[in-house]
Amino acid sequence: MSEVSPEDFAPILAQVRRFVRTRVVPREQEILDSDAVPADIRKQTAEMGLFGYAIPQEWGGLGLDLVQDVELAMEFGYTSLALRSMFGTNNGIAGQVLVNYGTEEQKQRWLAAIASGAVVASFALTEPGAGSNPAGLRTKAVRDGDDWVIDGQKRFITNAPSADLFVVFARTRPADDSGPGIAVFLVPADSEGLYVGPKDKKMGQEGALTADVTFTGVRVPASALVGGSEDVGYRAAMTSLARGRVHIAALAVGSAQRALDETVAYAASARQGGTAIGDFQLVQAMIADQQTGVMAGRALVRDAAAQYVSGADRRIAPSVAKLFCTEMVGKVADLAVQVHGGTGYMRDVPVERIYREVRLLRLYEGTSEIQRLIIGGGLVRTEQKSQ
Repeated sequence: MSEVSPEDFAPILAQVRRFVRTRVVPREQEILDSDAVPADIRKQTAEMGLFGYAIPQEWGGLGLDLVQDVELAMEFGYTSLALRSMFGTNNGIAGQVLVNYGTEEQKQRWLAAIASGAVVASFALTEPGAGSNPAGLRTKAVRDGDDWVIDGQKRFITNAPSADLFVVFARTRPADDSGPGIAVFLVPADSEGLYVGPKDKKMGQEGALTADVTFTGVRVPASALVGGSEDVGYRAAMTSLARGRVHIAALAVGSAQRALDETVAYAASARQGGTAIGDFQLVQAMIADQQTGVMAGRALVRDAAAQYVSGADRRIAPSVAKLFCTEMVGKVADLAVQVHGGTGYMRDVPVERIYREVRLLRLYEGTSEIQRLIIGGGLVRTEQKSQ
């Protein structure tokens, strides 16, 4: 049950929509050129409570549930994805690990600062040899007296260059019958032996910062073990990723809506041989395919979020939503470039940026291939258990 009623949520959603469209959209080129979100936009984002919108109110957040989260995410997707990336891990995969699995002491120490934006939390799971499937994790945590010592390397870690706190997944023992042997640790960014590499140079998503993070003999106290248990880690990762997949699906719908809007506006005004290109039936057919994808995606995201919140389905539906919506936005963005013609291939045109940005959505928080395995394998296993 959300802490915020639908009546109270409506003005929050309206404010976010207004902020995105009047304050962020006009500055997309600045974000792209500088590869950074301007400080005044970050400040306003924090003042609006967006660094903690999905953190419970008792810890200073807004307390929105996933049904409400996806409505905001569809607005965030309408502009440069760097905006959402700035506070996404605080509300999502990093913050939710603490909300759902942290000890009372850990929540007291970190959650209010995460909700306010004073602390940027970063989710350190992916490694050179372990991406969408955390079972391949090689980063190790070894007990030494009352402390843990962490060694390993993480890759493509969102917000690593600006993080204050890393939520680090590490193997404490080989996988066995009792579980995968993966634990989660809270590691402050200023810990000795923790090194953040140079900012990654990416295909798109300018302003969204990622980097490698290396842990060399990083020592943390026993109180840094999330939930006070070695066996919490894998479950925490899977739960956070499933929730995050619905959020990413909603983000994809927002980006697809923007690509569609840019396409329709261009088709209605650009002329070829004296005729608006939107009057050509083949162009209308491409726009029809875009609109169909956007509407199907929006309905699917809302259904998956409702099933997650009710507890009806927290595994198959999130993967279905992420698979469909992230594949859909790739097609919608491609059609947007096609309708724009040569103009759509030019830098500084929104659909060119969108085309590059949304390519990543099919890769992170579980590739499309991993989602297919979760969906297909899950359905088959459920049927086998019932026989």
